[in-house]
Amino acid sequence: MIFSMTAFARDERTFEAGAITWEIRSVNHRYLDVHFRLPDPLRELESALRESVRTRLKRGKVECSARLSAGTTAAHLEINRPVLLHLLATLEQLRRDAPESAAPNPTELLRWPGVLAEPAEEAELLKAAATIGFDAALDALEHQRAREGAALAQVIEERLGEVEAIVNALRGATADIVAQQRERLRARLADLEVTLDPQRLEQEVAVLAQRADVTEEIDRLSIHVAAARKDLASDGPHGRRLDFLMQEFNREANTLASKATDADTTRRAIDLKVIIEQIREQVQNIE
Repeated sequence: MIFSMTAFARDERTFEAGAITWEIRSVNHRYLDVHFRLPDPLRELESALRESVRTRLKRGKVECSARLSAGTTAAHLEINRPVLLHLLATLEQLRRDAPESAAPNPTELLRWPGVLAEPAEEAELLKAAATIGFDAALDALEHQRAREGAALAQVIEERLGEVEAIVNALRGATADIVAQQRERLRARLADLEVTLDPQRLEQEVAVLAQRADVTEEIDRLSIHVAAARKDLASDGPHGRRLDFLMQEFNREANTLASKATDADTTRRAIDLKVIIEQIREQVQNIE
């Protein structure tokens, strides 16, 4: 299955002590790069949550953020006295050093990290709800990435069909290369009013035809099309392999364009490069 690296998921759920909202965003990235923005009560979950992401996603920059509603404040507030006393002592020292500073607001003191001690039971409920919500959001993100990936695969398959059509057209045209080179050379000699020995003429035609021969490039392009289709149908991740294939596609298209000796082949080579670039842009989104 093809997965896109671009997706967004959101999960909001309530529990006995309040509510928690998760938002997970993922965008293109060369590797898996995970970032968390967590409120203080959930920070100790980060390591386990990060591992969950690593076991399910292979590439992408992933940003995970959790938000607690006001209702998640414990029903029975408990003050952590050692933390509060240490904070007050620090503020008292600050007041001595800077007498002009305003007295602290009690509400602001309660907001200081660690001053309010959450009851153990409610803390465990919060962590459990956070873990369940995160797993649900991650499920939704995977589903979104799979849906976007299926759309990308369809677009790439269509473009591969266009590449194949151009390759087949070029393959049919290569049979006329020798005859075209012979007629072109004869016309040039006639313009110059020069007579060339027939054997020498055929030698020159053979040299020109060899330089213009694109059979190798056409064969390799056909092989690359088959390889890309096989990769799309295989197990992932696919992004790196397809990106490498696009480089090979582009190399053959460039060589094809450099060997082109007529307007039709040049036009097809340019069309080929445009289609390959379109595929490459889509591949950049694939995990």
